[in-house]
Amino acid sequence: MTAYETWLTFDDETRRELESITDPAELEDRFYKDLTFGTGGLRGIMGAGPNRMNRYTVARATRGLADALLAKGEASPSVAIAYDSRNHSAEFAAAAAEVLCAAGIKAYLFDTLMPTPVLSFAVRHHHCSAGVVITASHNPKEYNGYKVYDRNGCQLVPRLADRVIARVNAVTDLRAIPCMPLRQAQAQGLLVRIGEATLEAFLEQVRKLSLYGGPHDIKIVYTPLHGTGNWPVRRILSGFSVSVVEAQAAPDGDFSTVRSPNPEEKDALDLALAQAAETGAALVIGTDPDCDRIGVGVLHQGAYRLLTGNQTGALLMDFIFRMRGDRLPANPTVVKTIVTSELGAAIAERHGAQVVQTLTGFKYIGERICQWEADGSRGYVFGYEESYGYLAGDHARDKDAVSSALLIAEMADYHKRQGRTLIDALDALYAEYGFYYDKLETVVLTGKAGAEKIRAAMTALRARADCLFDDLRALEDYAAGIGDLPKENVLRFVFDDGSWAAARPSGTEPKLKFYYSVRGADEAQAAARQAAISRALHGVFEQI
Repeated sequence: MTAYETWLTFDDETRRELESITDPAELEDRFYKDLTFGTGGLRGIMGAGPNRMNRYTVARATRGLADALLAKGEASPSVAIAYDSRNHSAEFAAAAAEVLCAAGIKAYLFDTLMPTPVLSFAVRHHHCSAGVVITASHNPKEYNGYKVYDRNGCQLVPRLADRVIARVNAVTDLRAIPCMPLRQAQAQGLLVRIGEATLEAFLEQVRKLSLYGGPHDIKIVYTPLHGTGNWPVRRILSGFSVSVVEAQAAPDGDFSTVRSPNPEEKDALDLALAQAAETGAALVIGTDPDCDRIGVGVLHQGAYRLLTGNQTGALLMDFIFRMRGDRLPANPTVVKTIVTSELGAAIAERHGAQVVQTLTGFKYIGERICQWEADGSRGYVFGYEESYGYLAGDHARDKDAVSSALLIAEMADYHKRQGRTLIDALDALYAEYGFYYDKLETVVLTGKAGAEKIRAAMTALRARADCLFDDLRALEDYAAGIGDLPKENVLRFVFDDGSWAAARPSGTEPKLKFYYSVRGADEAQAAARQAAISRALHGVFEQI
């Protein structure tokens, strides 16, 4: 309540918003904690209060970032800033630039909304010390976020994020954060506007990733889901026959045509699938608001089927190794997260590549790319995670739906010329490597009470793991530390046949997530096994 009374004095708009709230639980949720960095950086519901995304929490995070950069003693630090199509994203990006310029740090601010992978590229392209992108990725419209990137264009891993957070926590008076008007900053050379030239430089690097040249004989329907991908994806697919879902082409922070702008959700691509059915398109692709995730639909035997993130990743893995052949780097290596299916790993290993596992979050994949680039120990080939994120080049250090769109389109065209669809290609992989049934389940638990339930559930699962399954080979508790991976609150139940299930609190949303990768003779057998594992895990949760 002390914090609440302080926020009432910030400005009239903030005061009116807070005074209109009559629900005590709503006020508690806004003020019981500060937003913290998770797997996607700073992310939360927009609104007034320290546990919300607003210009004050953005300014505080930026001042902490500025202080962390200045503490390193770099002669002329600079930061690239991008933003997506969400409500207030442009405003928050401007606020970040004002704080950085007031601290004497040059800001390279995009003059229009831009995909997250372009920001990752821009950091190195403009030789910046860090990067910031204002986005909540695939989250619902109420959310926004603040991702921070290091000088390599990689999201901050915990050891680096902790340094920024320490500086952020030292900023206690949010009203006293120095800001410089952008016009003044530009006049002083502290603000540089960037845009088309940087995007074209990015696209030039993406074009070099092409694995299967044209002319292409496949029709594609594409939806940017009201986000940043519209023109970048259309330009990279200029050699294909592409029709765009016009109702979802323009930026719209309310995402008015979808329940959620998340290509992981089955209904997010409904309009695109309907348009594909009208036009006879063989392939449907959709990207999320900041264009780092991509969903895929395939016309197969007269009906459209959606691929999961794991399935698309496995198909891309097979396509990349198939096309590159002997044109691979020394010590070829692919990277996947610990909650991503093993099918892609099996494909990579069959082709003589090493598979490296990381924690959830593409920042850990980016970290590996940077490490191998510096020491030359391994040749990065491909990285992906089950949540529809892929990266086949090192032009960016974050997942990239622009380059993924190019490779998926080329892959679909390649298989079409061989007389098969991507579903046929997937079935061929199952026939060769065994059937993998992968599934994600989520339980939404909001507010302070929800966070406490999630903690209690993870505690109970740890305590009861040995009693849940007869064929449990190992319980991998990443909170205790496994190998050289950072500690994280994840449990993975590994079974005798190599199947596994995992429980993990989301780092960006109030959710407890259950992941499954189950092997079986066929889909029916594997699905039945997954359902049994799910009942056991949820049984523990439901007792909380």
